Amino acid sequence: MLLIEQESELCVCELTEALQEIQPKISRHLAQLRKCELLVDRRQGQWVFYRVNPTLPEWAKQVLRATSKNNTQFLAENLSRLYSKGDRPERIKGCC
Repeated sequence: MLLIEQESELCVCELTEALQEIQPKISRHLAQLRKCELLVDRRQGQWVFYRVNPTLPEWAKQVLRATSKNNTQFLAENLSRLYSKGDRPERIKGCC
């Protein structure tokens, strides 16, 4: 959730690279977060991008921001791996 909140949206392949976890594990967790309505997804060709549900209550968004602020080392390490990935999917500029 913290990585997705930080990057606005991420796909499974980006999360597997950043977190160094296997795809089935990441997909299972994303499905659960989506089922709980903490995340929403959108499809773009073969990619499925996940983002924090914009309809979350403000208190929940504040918890995410505070948790991110207090986990800078975790974020830095994982974002470093993410940014080093050379074949990240392209997002539509300006959307449709």
